[in-house]
Amino acid sequence: MADPRFYRAAGPFTLSALADIAGAEIRGDGARLLRDVAPLVTAGPDDISFLDNPAYVRAFSASRAGACIVGPAVTAAAPAGMGLLVAVNAYKAYALVARAFYPDPAPVGGTAEGAHVSPTARIGAGTQVAAGAVVGDGAEIGHRCRIGANAVIGDGVCIGDDCDIGALVSIRFAIIGSHVRVYAGAQIGEDGFGYASDDTGHTHIPQLGRVVIGDGVEIGANTTIDRGSGPDTVIGDGCIIDNLVQIGHNVVLGRGCVIVSQVGISGSTTLGDYVIIGGQAGLAGHLTIGDGVRIGAQAGVMNSLDALSTVVGSPAMPYKEFWRQMAALKRLSAAKKKTGD
Repeated sequence: MADPRFYRAAGPFTLSALADIAGAEIRGDGARLLRDVAPLVTAGPDDISFLDNPAYVRAFSASRAGACIVGPAVTAAAPAGMGLLVAVNAYKAYALVARAFYPDPAPVGGTAEGAHVSPTARIGAGTQVAAGAVVGDGAEIGHRCRIGANAVIGDGVCIGDDCDIGALVSIRFAIIGSHVRVYAGAQIGEDGFGYASDDTGHTHIPQLGRVVIGDGVEIGANTTIDRGSGPDTVIGDGCIIDNLVQIGHNVVLGRGCVIVSQVGISGSTTLGDYVIIGGQAGLAGHLTIGDGVRIGAQAGVMNSLDALSTVVGSPAMPYKEFWRQMAALKRLSAAKKKTGD
C-alpha cells in the first residue's frame, strides 16, 4: 500500500472495471472488489499486482494477491483463486490500472497569497498558482494548470491547458503545448551557449530564438533546455526527457523521443521521431539523427546516424561492430597472458 501521507487511493474497483480500464481479458470473478495495487510479494487478497518479467514467476505463483495483471504465457502459473487480467503488454496494462487507483489530483483553482501575477498576464479557469510563483507581463497560462511554488513564468510565455509546472521551474522565451509536465528545478529558455571567440576573448552572441514544446511532453527535474539562437529549439509531441538532461540551442527533437538522465545534446543537432538515448550519452553539434535510432548509455556520437541505427561506445559505432571489437580485445589479452608478454 502506498504511504497515505503522500498518496490517496481511489476505488475500490471491480475486476471487471479494471479489465475495461486496462483493455485486458478477465479470468476469474469479474465482481471481485480490489482496493489497491501492490507488489507480488506484499500483495494481499484485496490487492491487484502485475507480472511482466519471467524472473518473478515463482513470486507470482506464491503471491497472495487477489488478482494479477499478466501476459498470456504465464497464466498457468497462477495460484488457485487468483483473478487474472491477461494483456499482451502487461506493464502498460498495470500502468493504466495504477493510474486509475492513483489519478493525478486536480489543481485547486486560484492564486495563493504571496504569488505575483502581472496584471497583464492571462490565467485560465481552474489554474492554481502557488505561493512565491511569479507570472510575468503578457504571459498566458491555459485552463486547469498547476504552477508550483517559486516557479517563474517569464514575460510573454505561453502555456497550454492541463500543464503541471513544478516548484522552482523557470520558463522564459517559450511556447508550450497542452498536457505538459515540467518537474522541479527545470530551466527552460535560458541563453544558448553561443560565443564568437578570437585572441581578444569570447564575445557573447545574442540568443534570439525560442523554445517550442509540443503536447504531452515530460521534462525531468533540473533539466535545462536552451532557447534558440535565431531558429527555435523544438521539443516534439510526446517526448519524455529525464532528470539532469542538457539540450543546447537550436536542437530539434521529433515526436516521442526518450532522453535518459545526464544526456547532453549539443547545439543545432536534429533528432527524428522516436529516438532513444541512454544515460550519459553525448551528441556533438550539427548532427542529424534519423527516426528510430537507439543510442546506448555513455555513447559519444560524433557523426550523423541513419534511421533505425543502434550504436554504442565512444566514439559511437554500430553495436555489432562494438562487440566484435570487444571480443577481439579479449582474445588479444588472453593471447598476451599465454605468451607472458
